[in-house]
Amino acid sequence: MDLGAIENLSLKSLWPGEATHFTPWLAQNLEILGKKLGMDLQLESTEVSAGDFSADIIARDLSSNKLVVIENQFGGTDHKHLGQLITYSSVLGAGAVVWIAEAIRPEHKAAMDFLNLNLKESLSLYAVEASAIRINDSKPAFILSVVSMPSETNTSVAEATQGTSETQEKYRSYFQQLIDELREKYKFTNARSGQPQNWYTFASENSKVYKFGTSFTTGGKLRVEIYIDCGDKTKNEQLFDKLLEQKNEIQAKIGQELSWERLDNRRACRVAIYRDGEIDAETEVLGEIRQWAIQGLLKFKEVFPPFLQKALQQSIATGS
Repeated sequence: MDLGAIENLSLKSLWPGEATHFTPWLAQNLEILGKKLGMDLQLESTEVSAGDFSADIIARDLSSNKLVVIENQFGGTDHKHLGQLITYSSVLGAGAVVWIAEAIRPEHKAAMDFLNLNLKESLSLYAVEASAIRINDSKPAFILSVVSMPSETNTSVAEATQGTSETQEKYRSYFQQLIDELREKYKFTNARSGQPQNWYTFASENSKVYKFGTSFTTGGKLRVEIYIDCGDKTKNEQLFDKLLEQKNEIQAKIGQELSWERLDNRRACRVAIYRDGEIDAETEVLGEIRQWAIQGLLKFKEVFPPFLQKALQQSIATGS
């Protein structure tokens, strides 16, 4: 048997500069990090000012809406970067911080573990070792290994201390089962933790423009939606109007009539489907509701992206 030899590569051999090459690359490939952390990460910005320092990457975890600060470091961890992470989290109001380095020193792992144990739900800290390998003359492979993260036990204790209502726990249980099936069976999301809330948002191929979501709404309804929000009301409405021009074709592919919601009094626009459904329903009914939501989300992800891509290209071509 002819076996290959593994060659360990430094990050610098692949990305000459941490700030100039690695950070921009990671910012455009957050899906890789998100899979490791169990998050659907959407890029907010890079090199964000935080006092006298600049945070490498600011992202948002769509499932919890928490701001995530990501700090990159070639080589081994040091005290300076640990201090900067704490500073960034306080100045920027982050809900999670991620420290990526080629080697996490034992004392820094211990510090992260200690902070996760004591800060509990107020701030989640992740320490991640980054490396690269090559087998003979193969392409290099990038590897991320999570060294420290909040434990599920600590999170549960924190939530019990803070107190969640019976209804919130019902939402958590419902969405936990929903995201587990979407992740494990359909690779639809990276999310791993159900939240005690009545909604869940999921990343798309272009989350800066649109996202998928499902929620329990007022009036005893459950909604599955595509939510259009590129940060500009005029552009959102233009994209919505271009989709509306293709209404018949889209609805034919979805297989049912859609609710077209321009939301004139809000920045975003929405296209959705609804059905009756409440979180207090019997277990069997909740199971039916959950399957309806899962199939709706899968159908939306199958149908909408090509139409949105076409609408975006038309907007660029017309300069709108």
